[in-house]
Amino acid sequence: MPKPIISGIQQIGVGNPDVHATFKWYRQNFGTDVPIFDEAAEAGLMLPYTGGEPRQRHAILAMNMQGGGGLEIWQYTSRKSEPAEFEIQLGDYGIYACRFKARDIKSSYDWFKSRNAALLGGIGTTPEGKEHFYVKDPYGNICEVAQGTGWFQSGKHYTGGVSGCTIAVSNIENSLKVYSGILGYDVVVYDESGNFEDFKHLPSGDGKFRRVLLRHREARKGAFSKMFGPTEIELVQALDRSPRKIFENRLWGDIGFIHLCFDIRGMKEMKALCAEKGFPFTVDSSDAFDKGFDMGEAAGHFSYIEDPDGTLIEFVEAHKIPIMKKVNWYLNLQSRKPEKPLPNWMLKSLAFNRVKD
Repeated sequence: MPKPIISGIQQIGVGNPDVHATFKWYRQNFGTDVPIFDEAAEAGLMLPYTGGEPRQRHAILAMNMQGGGGLEIWQYTSRKSEPAEFEIQLGDYGIYACRFKARDIKSSYDWFKSRNAALLGGIGTTPEGKEHFYVKDPYGNICEVAQGTGWFQSGKHYTGGVSGCTIAVSNIENSLKVYSGILGYDVVVYDESGNFEDFKHLPSGDGKFRRVLLRHREARKGAFSKMFGPTEIELVQALDRSPRKIFENRLWGDIGFIHLCFDIRGMKEMKALCAEKGFPFTVDSSDAFDKGFDMGEAAGHFSYIEDPDGTLIEFVEAHKIPIMKKVNWYLNLQSRKPEKPLPNWMLKSLAFNRVKD
Protein backbone atom coordinates (compact mmCIF):
# COMPACT_ATOMS: atom_id res chain seq x y z
CA MET A 1 0.00 0.00 0.00
CA PRO A 2 1.40 3.45 -0.91
CA LYS A 3 2.34 5.52 2.13
CA PRO A 4 1.35 9.14 2.77
CA ILE A 5 4.11 11.75 2.85
CA ILE A 6 4.43 13.78 6.05
CA SER A 7 6.25 17.07 5.48
CA GLY A 8 6.30 18.01 9.16
CA ILE A 9 4.30 19.84 11.80
CA GLN A 10 2.39 22.51 9.93
CA GLN A 11 0.97 24.15 13.05
CA ILE A 12 -0.40 23.78 16.53
CA GLY A 13 -3.82 25.28 17.12
CA VAL A 14 -4.11 27.86 19.89
CA GLY A 15 -7.63 28.55 21.12
CA ASN A 16 -7.94 32.03 22.60
CA PRO A 17 -10.49 34.77 23.37
CA ASP A 18 -8.91 37.50 21.18
CA VAL A 19 -7.34 36.43 17.89
CA HIS A 20 -5.69 39.77 17.10
CA ALA A 21 -4.19 40.30 20.56
CA THR A 22 -2.94 36.69 20.58
CA PHE A 23 -1.39 37.04 17.13
CA LYS A 24 0.38 40.20 18.31
CA TRP A 25 1.72 38.50 21.46
CA TYR A 26 3.09 35.48 19.59
CA ARG A 27 4.64 37.47 16.76
CA GLN A 28 6.35 39.81 19.23
CA ASN A 29 7.51 37.03 21.55
CA PHE A 30 8.00 34.07 19.19
CA GLY A 31 8.47 35.71 15.80
CA THR A 32 5.40 34.11 14.16
CA ASP A 33 4.82 37.22 12.07
CA VAL A 34 4.01 35.87 8.57
CA PRO A 35 0.30 35.06 8.15
CA ILE A 36 -0.49 32.33 5.62
CA PHE A 37 -4.21 32.96 5.97
CA ASP A 38 -6.33 35.32 8.05
CA GLU A 39 -10.00 34.51 7.78
CA ALA A 40 -13.31 34.81 9.59
CA ALA A 41 -15.74 32.03 8.62
CA GLU A 42 -17.94 29.23 9.89
CA ALA A 43 -16.46 26.02 11.31
CA GLY A 44 -19.12 23.78 9.83
CA LEU A 45 -17.29 20.45 9.56
CA MET A 46 -16.10 20.04 13.15
CA LEU A 47 -19.53 19.18 14.56
CA PRO A 48 -18.28 16.26 16.71
CA TYR A 49 -16.14 18.79 18.60
CA THR A 50 -18.23 21.99 18.48
CA GLY A 51 -21.29 20.81 20.36
CA GLY A 52 -23.04 19.42 17.28
CA GLU A 53 -23.58 22.76 15.58
CA PRO A 54 -21.61 25.05 13.26
CA ARG A 55 -19.74 27.89 14.98
CA GLN A 56 -18.40 31.19 13.72
CA ARG A 57 -14.67 31.65 14.18
CA HIS A 58 -11.68 33.76 13.17
CA ALA A 59 -8.37 32.02 12.50
CA ILE A 60 -4.86 33.20 11.57
CA LEU A 61 -2.15 30.75 10.51
CA ALA A 62 1.19 32.41 11.27
CA MET A 63 4.77 31.25 10.58
CA ASN A 64 8.28 32.14 11.76
CA MET A 65 10.56 32.43 8.73
CA GLN A 66 13.59 31.08 10.58
CA GLY A 67 11.97 27.66 10.34
CA GLY A 68 9.67 25.37 12.27
CA GLY A 69 5.94 24.89 12.27
CA GLY A 70 3.39 27.64 12.72
CA LEU A 71 0.47 28.49 14.95
CA GLU A 72 -3.20 28.45 14.01
CA ILE A 73 -4.47 31.22 16.27
CA TRP A 74 -8.16 30.41 16.64
CA GLN A 75 -11.05 32.33 18.27
CA TYR A 76 -14.78 31.68 18.48
CA THR A 77 -16.76 34.75 17.37
CA SER A 78 -20.27 33.32 17.88
CA ARG A 79 -19.67 32.35 21.52
CA LYS A 80 -17.25 33.09 24.34
CA SER A 81 -14.04 31.05 24.31
CA GLU A 82 -14.03 29.17 27.59
CA PRO A 83 -11.00 28.51 29.81
CA ALA A 84 -10.62 25.27 31.74
CA GLU A 85 -12.67 25.09 34.94
CA PHE A 86 -9.56 23.98 36.85
CA GLU A 87 -5.86 24.73 36.85
CA ILE A 88 -4.34 22.41 34.28
CA GLN A 89 -1.72 20.12 35.82
CA LEU A 90 1.23 18.41 34.21
CA GLY A 91 -0.09 15.00 33.19
CA ASP A 92 -3.61 16.16 32.34
CA TYR A 93 -4.49 14.58 28.99
CA GLY A 94 -3.89 16.63 25.88
CA ILE A 95 -1.31 18.99 24.42
CA TYR A 96 0.29 20.38 27.55
CA ALA A 97 3.04 22.57 26.08
CA CYS A 98 3.93 23.89 22.63
CA ARG A 99 7.67 23.61 21.93
CA PHE A 100 9.60 26.36 20.11
CA LYS A 101 13.20 26.00 19.04
CA ALA A 102 16.05 28.34 19.95
CA ARG A 103 19.73 28.50 19.02
CA ASP A 104 20.90 29.74 22.42
CA ILE A 105 18.81 28.99 25.49
CA LYS A 106 20.43 31.46 27.90
CA SER A 107 20.13 34.40 25.49
CA SER A 108 16.50 33.46 24.82
CA TYR A 109 15.74 33.15 28.53
CA ASP A 110 17.36 36.51 29.31
CA TRP A 111 15.37 38.15 26.52
CA PHE A 112 12.04 36.80 27.79
CA LYS A 113 13.02 37.87 31.30
CA SER A 114 13.75 41.39 30.06
CA ARG A 115 10.21 41.52 28.67
CA ASN A 116 8.75 40.55 32.06
CA ALA A 117 7.31 37.39 30.50
CA ALA A 118 5.56 34.88 32.75
CA LEU A 119 8.52 32.51 33.11
CA LEU A 120 7.98 29.27 35.04
CA GLY A 121 11.20 28.85 36.98
CA GLY A 122 14.63 29.09 35.41
CA ILE A 123 16.55 27.10 32.82
CA GLY A 124 16.26 23.35 33.33
CA THR A 125 17.94 20.32 31.81
CA THR A 126 16.12 17.44 30.12
CA PRO A 127 17.06 13.77 30.60
CA GLU A 128 18.94 14.12 27.29
CA GLY A 129 21.11 16.81 28.88
CA LYS A 130 19.71 19.73 26.86
CA GLU A 131 18.65 23.05 28.35
CA HIS A 132 15.12 24.40 28.09
CA PHE A 133 12.62 26.63 29.92
CA TYR A 134 8.89 27.36 30.10
CA VAL A 135 6.87 30.55 29.69
CA LYS A 136 3.12 31.22 29.77
CA ASP A 137 1.17 33.18 27.20
CA PRO A 138 -1.45 35.73 28.40
CA TYR A 139 -4.14 33.01 28.61
CA GLY A 140 -2.19 30.45 30.61
CA ASN A 141 -0.98 28.29 27.72
CA ILE A 142 2.48 26.91 28.43
CA CYS A 143 5.22 27.33 25.82
CA GLU A 144 8.52 25.50 26.03
CA VAL A 145 11.71 26.93 24.53
CA ALA A 146 14.22 24.18 23.73
CA GLN A 147 17.45 23.81 21.81
CA GLY A 148 16.57 23.30 18.17
CA THR A 149 18.08 22.13 14.90
CA GLY A 150 17.18 22.31 11.22
CA TRP A 151 17.00 26.07 10.76
CA PHE A 152 15.64 27.35 7.45
CA GLN A 153 17.37 30.74 7.61
CA SER A 154 18.77 33.23 10.08
CA GLY A 155 16.71 35.96 11.69
CA LYS A 156 16.82 38.58 14.39
CA HIS A 157 14.33 36.91 16.69
CA TYR A 158 15.56 34.70 19.55
CA THR A 159 13.39 31.71 18.64
CA GLY A 160 12.25 29.89 15.55
CA GLY A 161 8.89 28.25 15.04
CA VAL A 162 7.21 25.20 16.51
CA SER A 163 9.54 22.20 16.87
CA GLY A 164 7.15 19.84 18.65
CA CYS A 165 5.11 19.61 21.81
CA THR A 166 4.56 17.84 25.11
CA ILE A 167 1.48 15.60 25.12
CA ALA A 168 0.18 14.05 28.33
CA VAL A 169 -1.26 10.57 27.95
CA SER A 170 -2.76 7.83 30.09
CA ASN A 171 -0.72 4.96 28.64
CA ILE A 172 2.44 5.53 26.64
CA GLU A 173 2.39 2.12 24.93
CA ASN A 174 -1.10 2.79 23.58
CA SER A 175 -0.12 6.30 22.47
CA LEU A 176 2.89 5.03 20.54
CA LYS A 177 0.45 3.37 18.14
CA VAL A 178 -0.35 6.88 16.89
CA TYR A 179 2.85 8.85 17.41
CA SER A 180 5.22 6.14 16.16
CA GLY A 181 2.93 3.90 14.12
CA ILE A 182 1.18 6.65 12.14
CA LEU A 183 3.19 9.85 12.53
CA GLY A 184 6.59 8.26 12.09
CA TYR A 185 8.31 9.25 15.35
CA ASP A 186 10.33 6.05 15.40
CA VAL A 187 13.36 7.04 17.52
CA VAL A 188 13.13 6.87 21.31
CA VAL A 189 15.66 9.43 22.59
CA TYR A 190 14.93 8.61 26.23
CA ASP A 191 12.37 6.69 28.25
CA GLU A 192 12.69 7.50 31.95
CA SER A 193 10.47 7.38 35.02
CA GLY A 194 10.74 9.22 38.31
CA ASN A 195 10.81 12.77 39.63
CA PHE A 196 12.36 15.38 37.35
CA GLU A 197 14.02 18.59 38.42
CA ASP A 198 13.14 20.43 35.19
CA PHE A 199 9.41 19.76 35.80
CA LYS A 200 9.27 21.09 39.36
CA HIS A 201 8.14 24.62 38.48
CA LEU A 202 5.12 23.32 36.54
CA PRO A 203 1.76 22.68 38.28
CA SER A 204 2.02 19.19 39.86
CA GLY A 205 5.46 18.93 38.28
CA ASP A 206 6.95 17.60 41.50
CA GLY A 207 5.06 14.32 41.02
CA LYS A 208 6.27 11.07 39.50
CA PHE A 209 6.15 10.72 35.72
CA ARG A 210 7.20 8.54 32.85
CA ARG A 211 8.46 10.64 29.96
CA VAL A 212 9.42 9.47 26.48
CA LEU A 213 11.01 11.76 23.88
CA LEU A 214 10.40 10.77 20.26
CA ARG A 215 12.06 11.89 17.03
CA HIS A 216 11.80 10.74 13.41
CA ARG A 217 14.76 8.85 11.95
CA GLU A 218 14.33 9.96 8.35
CA ALA A 219 14.22 13.57 7.22
CA ARG A 220 10.73 14.69 6.28
CA LYS A 221 9.88 15.10 2.59
CA GLY A 222 7.46 17.28 0.70
CA ALA A 223 6.87 20.88 -0.36
CA PHE A 224 7.40 22.54 3.03
CA SER A 225 9.82 20.08 4.61
CA LYS A 226 12.74 22.56 4.47
CA MET A 227 10.67 25.15 6.30
CA PHE A 228 9.20 22.84 8.96
CA GLY A 229 12.43 20.99 9.69
CA PRO A 230 12.86 18.15 12.22
CA THR A 231 10.44 17.89 15.12
CA GLU A 232 9.96 15.89 18.30
CA ILE A 233 7.14 14.79 20.55
CA GLU A 234 7.48 14.23 24.29
CA LEU A 235 4.90 11.91 25.82
CA VAL A 236 4.33 12.35 29.56
CA GLN A 237 2.38 9.97 31.80
CA ALA A 238 1.55 10.81 35.42
CA LEU A 239 2.30 7.83 37.66
CA ASP A 240 1.02 9.02 41.06
CA ARG A 241 -2.22 10.88 40.32
CA SER A 242 -5.41 10.53 38.28
CA PRO A 243 -5.32 13.23 35.59
CA ARG A 244 -8.22 14.97 33.89
CA LYS A 245 -8.71 15.87 30.25
CA ILE A 246 -7.52 19.39 29.45
CA PHE A 247 -10.69 19.97 27.37
CA GLU A 248 -13.04 18.29 29.83
CA ASN A 249 -16.56 19.79 29.48
CA ARG A 250 -15.34 22.23 26.82
CA LEU A 251 -15.35 22.52 23.02
CA TRP A 252 -12.51 22.23 20.55
CA GLY A 253 -11.50 25.83 19.91
CA ASP A 254 -11.81 26.94 23.52
CA ILE A 255 -8.73 28.31 25.27
CA GLY A 256 -5.75 25.97 25.03
CA PHE A 257 -3.78 23.99 22.47
CA ILE A 258 -6.60 22.53 20.41
CA HIS A 259 -4.81 20.25 17.93
CA LEU A 260 -1.49 19.15 16.46
CA CYS A 261 -1.50 19.51 12.67
CA PHE A 262 0.70 17.76 10.09
CA ASP A 263 1.21 18.85 6.49
CA ILE A 264 0.85 15.79 4.25
CA ARG A 265 0.46 14.58 0.70
CA GLY A 266 -1.75 11.54 0.07
CA MET A 267 -4.91 12.00 2.10
CA LYS A 268 -6.43 8.74 0.80
CA GLU A 269 -3.31 6.85 1.83
CA MET A 270 -3.36 8.51 5.25
CA LYS A 271 -7.01 7.59 5.71
CA ALA A 272 -6.23 3.96 4.91
CA LEU A 273 -3.21 3.92 7.24
CA CYS A 274 -5.14 5.41 10.15
CA ALA A 275 -7.99 2.94 9.69
CA GLU A 276 -5.53 0.06 9.53
CA LYS A 277 -3.92 1.18 12.81
CA GLY A 278 -7.32 1.47 14.52
CA PHE A 279 -7.65 5.28 14.49
CA PRO A 280 -10.14 6.14 11.73
CA PHE A 281 -10.82 9.69 10.60
CA THR A 282 -13.41 11.39 12.81
CA VAL A 283 -13.62 14.41 10.49
CA ASP A 284 -12.89 14.39 6.76
CA SER A 285 -13.49 17.53 4.70
CA SER A 286 -13.68 15.50 1.50
CA ASP A 287 -16.93 14.00 2.80
CA ALA A 288 -18.49 17.45 2.40
CA PHE A 289 -16.46 18.90 -0.46
CA ASP A 290 -15.19 16.54 -3.15
CA LYS A 291 -12.75 19.18 -4.35
CA GLY A 292 -11.59 20.14 -0.88
CA PHE A 293 -12.08 23.17 1.32
CA ASP A 294 -11.33 26.78 0.36
CA MET A 295 -10.27 29.25 3.04
CA GLY A 296 -9.99 32.13 0.59
CA GLU A 297 -6.23 32.47 0.91
CA ALA A 298 -5.54 28.72 1.12
CA ALA A 299 -7.27 25.56 -0.04
CA GLY A 300 -6.99 21.80 0.28
CA HIS A 301 -8.26 18.83 2.30
CA PHE A 302 -8.18 18.37 6.05
CA SER A 303 -9.03 15.51 8.39
CA TYR A 304 -8.76 14.59 12.08
CA ILE A 305 -8.08 11.55 14.20
CA GLU A 306 -8.02 11.18 17.98
CA ASP A 307 -5.17 9.65 19.94
CA PRO A 308 -6.20 7.11 22.63
CA ASP A 309 -6.97 9.95 25.08
CA GLY A 310 -8.94 12.08 22.63
CA THR A 311 -6.17 14.53 21.72
CA LEU A 312 -6.86 15.77 18.19
CA ILE A 313 -4.36 15.22 15.38
CA GLU A 314 -5.08 17.10 12.15
CA PHE A 315 -3.83 16.31 8.65
CA VAL A 316 -3.83 19.00 5.97
CA GLU A 317 -3.15 18.39 2.30
CA ALA A 318 -2.71 21.88 0.89
CA HIS A 319 -3.70 22.48 -2.73
CA LYS A 320 -3.15 26.24 -2.92
CA ILE A 321 -1.20 28.70 -0.78
CA PRO A 322 -0.50 32.44 -1.10
CA ILE A 323 3.12 33.28 -1.90
CA MET A 324 2.68 37.03 -2.40
CA LYS A 325 -0.83 38.26 -1.68
CA LYS A 326 -0.21 41.84 -2.83
CA VAL A 327 0.29 40.71 -6.43
CA ASN A 328 -2.20 37.83 -6.23
CA TRP A 329 0.50 35.15 -6.57
CA TYR A 330 -0.77 31.76 -5.40
CA LEU A 331 0.97 28.43 -5.75
CA ASN A 332 -0.86 25.34 -7.01
CA LEU A 333 0.74 22.42 -5.13
CA GLN A 334 -1.21 19.68 -6.91
CA SER A 335 0.91 20.02 -10.04
CA ARG A 336 4.19 19.39 -8.16
CA LYS A 337 5.91 16.12 -7.34
CA PRO A 338 4.72 15.26 -3.83
CA GLU A 339 8.16 14.49 -2.34
CA LYS A 340 9.96 17.49 -3.86
CA PRO A 341 10.59 20.44 -1.52
CA LEU A 342 9.84 23.94 -2.71
CA PRO A 343 12.90 25.99 -3.67
CA ASN A 344 14.28 28.22 -0.93
CA TRP A 345 13.63 31.42 -2.86
CA MET A 346 9.93 30.60 -3.13
CA LEU A 347 9.60 29.80 0.56
CA LYS A 348 11.47 33.00 1.45
CA SER A 349 8.96 34.93 -0.67
CA LEU A 350 6.36 34.24 2.00
CA ALA A 351 8.10 36.93 4.06
CA PHE A 352 6.55 39.59 1.80
CA ASN A 353 3.34 38.97 3.79
CA ARG A 354 5.07 39.75 7.11
CA VAL A 355 3.20 41.87 9.68
CA LYS A 356 5.48 44.46 11.27
CA ASP A 357 4.89 46.13 14.63
